[in-house]
Amino acid sequence: MQPGQHMSADIAAQPKIYADLVARQSELAGVAAKIAERRPRFALLAARGSSDHAALYAKYLIEVLLQLPAGLVSPSTTTLYGARPDLTDVLLVSVSQSGGSPDLLEVTESARRQGALTVAVTNTPDSPLNLAAELSVDVGAGPEVAVAATKTYSATLLALYLLIDAVRGGKGEQAAKLGELAQRTLDESQSAVDEAVQRFRFVNRVLTTGRGYSSATAAEAALKLAETSYLSARSYSGADLLHGPVAAVDAETGVLAVTSSGQGGAAMREVLDVVHSRGADVFAVGSAAAKVSAALRIPVAESAEEVAPMLEVLPVQRLALGLSLARGGDPDSPRGLNKVTKTR
Repeated sequence: MQPGQHMSADIAAQPKIYADLVARQSELAGVAAKIAERRPRFALLAARGSSDHAALYAKYLIEVLLQLPAGLVSPSTTTLYGARPDLTDVLLVSVSQSGGSPDLLEVTESARRQGALTVAVTNTPDSPLNLAAELSVDVGAGPEVAVAATKTYSATLLALYLLIDAVRGGKGEQAAKLGELAQRTLDESQSAVDEAVQRFRFVNRVLTTGRGYSSATAAEAALKLAETSYLSARSYSGADLLHGPVAAVDAETGVLAVTSSGQGGAAMREVLDVVHSRGADVFAVGSAAAKVSAALRIPVAESAEEVAPMLEVLPVQRLALGLSLARGGDPDSPRGLNKVTKTR
């Protein structure tokens, strides 16, 4: 078996997964209707690892599309410190690919006892987390053999979008063509990804950055590069980058900037002007990549800003795959990692 074979297959499967998930919009709308009926006063999101980045994306969706305050849960406040806040009229969304992490299970069970409406979003419909939550959503990505999450991550993003959009009464219109846009993105970005692999293969320090919805992609990019290529990768919001971290940027730093069309991408232009002027090798990914200062640009199909993370993450995954192989690794079996990580 060739190194990276599983990860490559999982990446290639995403366009069909998107199309299949969009076709299930009415199923997710049924869950959304129950959420809307309860009229939560704010939302909390519980997750770990890649799912935590999906939760960050959902936080933006909830605050922007639903106009509800939202926050990310620190599971240890429940599991280690025994906090039991009153969660009456609160929506708790627990996001987990496996649905088997003990800390997320304990947080969900506790939140339900404390009055929250609990929703599990997983790729394992019969998981303990699904059984613990009042409502559940199956992201439908199918089995993922590679350790590094790719299709389960992107499918989780789309499931969260369809769910949250349906809560506000939408029918997933902005996501309707994501399947074909994803295939186009994979096809049209490959040569630029190959070039980026050659430019980044000897870099040991990478900084990833984005704004708004794309903050989640930047965070996921740092994790993928760290776990598959063993790079020292750190993610910063473009809003924070100039407040101090830019001091560490120099000609030896690789910068991956996520810049899709919309307000978040527009806000990155000035930031990248500064970063580029410091001599960093800036690699811009997204539908607005052509509009920012960068040494290399990877095109992504145009979409509404709120669904762009499902497209911009695709070449990022391909970059992580390519870099791992170019550096002599096997992204299907990163050292020291397991498919399911259990924490408390």
